[in-house]
Amino acid sequence: MYVIVDDRDLVTTGYRTGFDREGVAAMGFKPGDFHDWISAADDPDVSAIEAVLLGDCAERERYPRLAKSRCQAPVIAMNDTNSLEQTLGLFAAGVDDVVRKPIHVKEIMARVGAFNRRTLERAEMCEIDEMRIYFDGRDPEIRGETLMLPRRERRILEYMVRNRGKRVQRAQIFNAIYGVFNENVDECVVESHISKLRKKLRTELGYDPIDSKRYLGYMFR
Repeated sequence: MYVIVDDRDLVTTGYRTGFDREGVAAMGFKPGDFHDWISAADDPDVSAIEAVLLGDCAERERYPRLAKSRCQAPVIAMNDTNSLEQTLGLFAAGVDDVVRKPIHVKEIMARVGAFNRRTLERAEMCEIDEMRIYFDGRDPEIRGETLMLPRRERRILEYMVRNRGKRVQRAQIFNAIYGVFNENVDECVVESHISKLRKKLRTELGYDPIDSKRYLGYMFR
């Protein structure tokens, strides 16, 4: 889930729409609302954040450290104009990258992927037994053959592989895929997506790599 912080609704709405086209959850906040939310949000909600995009707002140098006090996601500042003084000030405030608008959401996702590989040692691809799972938008492969998946199922698979060996709750998966404040989608839809994904994996692999326990959640074995 990507979080966009900007005083202008036009900016937050535009980027949310762009991420949605890529099948990626995003939500937008005005600065004060972001401060209140991230200060009080539950850990599962905060853990779903993939990056914080910091746009135009007053006193924005205070927000990078606020975000990092709750999560390890990168903070990317988006500037309307080139300004060396402004860029240096933002890096001093704790941002991980500074970009110039307009910037496509695909480039933002690529930059976040590069940050994760550098700091979290995350690869673009993971091989597990006969499976090869990509984290750059490509469908997974089983024994060298591409397994075509709807983008929500692919995102769920990627999220579960990222967290393999750990139990994840339905709410965590929902927040990562749909966003915390997506009131138009019922959280129960996650169960439907996972059921379809498990059936496809079972058909191709001959076994189910996703373990499910009531009240405990799901785990990619």
